[in-house]
Amino acid sequence: MQEDQIPNRVTLQHECEQFLYHAAALLDDRRLNEWHELVTDDISYRVPIRTTRERASDTEFSDTSYHMKEDWDTLKVRTERMASDFAWSEDPPSRTRRQVSNVRITDSSDDEIELTNNLVIVQSRKSETEPDLLSMKRHETLRRDEDGYAPEWINGPGLKLAEREVLLDHTVIPTSSLSIIL
Repeated sequence: MQEDQIPNRVTLQHECEQFLYHAAALLDDRRLNEWHELVTDDISYRVPIRTTRERASDTEFSDTSYHMKEDWDTLKVRTERMASDFAWSEDPPSRTRRQVSNVRITDSSDDEIELTNNLVIVQSRKSETEPDLLSMKRHETLRRDEDGYAPEWINGPGLKLAEREVLLDHTVIPTSSLSIIL
């Protein structure tokens, strides 16, 4: 990277982090419809199942089995249901805190940014005294869009989520229901 590109890279990194923090806050505040407005029409959202395999295996994740495999329509149904009286697994709604960290840009063009980040979700349910902890790595593609989220210091189109693959650190999910958006 040339020296004159460093300020642009720092600005892009900060913009991506602000997008991820904003999206996390919307989910933690149960503003699900606003979160859904931050996804592209062609979103690919996958949470593959972790498998226990020998070290010689290429991957620890299934290519065919998923905890979640969503697109724009199914995410819309999910967010609308969670905001309704029919989300039995989320009644009363969970209290969550998402901690986004280790945001790393892996590739970028004028229109798209590929990145990875880590996420820990602390989830409290009903009157239980011990919260559930979910730990994961996410591979994401953010895309420039006129209707996307942009901090006030960005001049031009904001960002929307175009792709998300969530790699859970757990083989056995440590919660009674994986009904929240990761």
